[in-house]
Amino acid sequence: MGKITASKKQLKPDPVHGSLLASKFINCLMWDGKKTAAQKIFYDALDILAEKVADVPSIEVFTTALENVKPAIEVRSKRVGGASYQVPMPVRANRAQSLSIRWILAAVRDKKGQPSAQKLAAELLAAYNKEGVAFTKRENVHKMAEANKAFAHFA
Repeated sequence: MGKITASKKQLKPDPVHGSLLASKFINCLMWDGKKTAAQKIFYDALDILAEKVADVPSIEVFTTALENVKPAIEVRSKRVGGASYQVPMPVRANRAQSLSIRWILAAVRDKKGQPSAQKLAAELLAAYNKEGVAFTKRENVHKMAEANKAFAHFA
């Protein structure tokens, strides 16, 4: 048997919705290898979402929220003749997905004073409605890229 890596080949769909994306999200949410705890937080958050958004399945709210947070373009530092430029570059699909998951989880972990499931549900609902901390982060990344459009020819 080969060693286990965090590769796409090993990702199994999550048990409830059969979604690879949900499975990936749970793995990113997981702390210290406690997957059952991460799953409980995730599914509790989806239950809270189901109550708040009655007409759309909660897993769809989740996927739409992640789509809304995905950046299309980002700035990368590039050295050109002794000066560093922030060069706007398009984001590949898998990186965009990773970034959106990372930003949502960072937003959840920064909030204080509620159970994680509630914080996650709130952040996903905000992202679904194109607002919230993670969505703001995406907007800022896009603004940075827009502001540095003059250096796009270095890409």
